[in-house]
Amino acid sequence: MEGLLTFLAFAGLFYLMMRYGCGAHMVHGHGRQGMNHRAPGSPSRDPVCGMNVAPTTGYSRMYRGREYRFCSRQCLDQFDAAPERYLSEQGETP
Repeated sequence: MEGLLTFLAFAGLFYLMMRYGCGAHMVHGHGRQGMNHRAPGSPSRDPVCGMNVAPTTGYSRMYRGREYRFCSRQCLDQFDAAPERYLSEQGETP
């Protein structure tokens, strides 16, 4: 019985840490927020044409660990052909 109570105490502590502590950021998808430099749910800027794109619309592409959003398939294709060109135009280092 003592082993069961110890297990339940550790399980409860683990739950609280994952829900409200350090693990909460990973569970809720905020672990890579620092790489995106924008708040979740805010619009992204299309690196090809400069148009703002909502997170639920358009196209997206992961490039070197960062997600880029595009307003159209044409902008996505142009980015795929030469991503360094568009990122250097924005002043980002690819």
